[in-house]
Amino acid sequence: MSERNFMTLKFASRSENESFARVTVAAFVSQLDPTLDELTDIKTVVSEAVTNSIIHGYDNRPDGVVTITAELEGDTVFITVTDEGAGIEDLDLAKQPLYTSKPELERSGMGFTIMENFMDAIEVTTALGTGTTIRMKKRIESKKALFN
Repeated sequence: MSERNFMTLKFASRSENESFARVTVAAFVSQLDPTLDELTDIKTVVSEAVTNSIIHGYDNRPDGVVTITAELEGDTVFITVTDEGAGIEDLDLAKQPLYTSKPELERSGMGFTIMENFMDAIEVTTALGTGTTIRMKKRIESKKALFN
């Protein structure tokens, strides 16, 4: 696949939409014929990013909008998750393993760590009061190469 292909998904910041987002992005990425592990990684990072937008960006208010774009270019997938919520006050602190700004919700504080470990690259831009954008990139290994 040499041509660029893309999709955009917008949905209400409701926790029940997280699984919809995860499955939709996974279905789109399956065009690259990823391994089961690669598909699981992608579903996991989408879940983490969307959940962060809903819980932290919009404080569980269902009136926000989460936008996901996914792009396929060659053997690489680019995923962007954007919200227009609260933004992150201290991004360096938020990226620390086990840190959570909502300990009362028994959150693990591993969202950014998981995203960084499961993807080849991650970039976060945020501004207080205007939201957060997470850009992620992952190269999909060719199954043909695995069996040759």
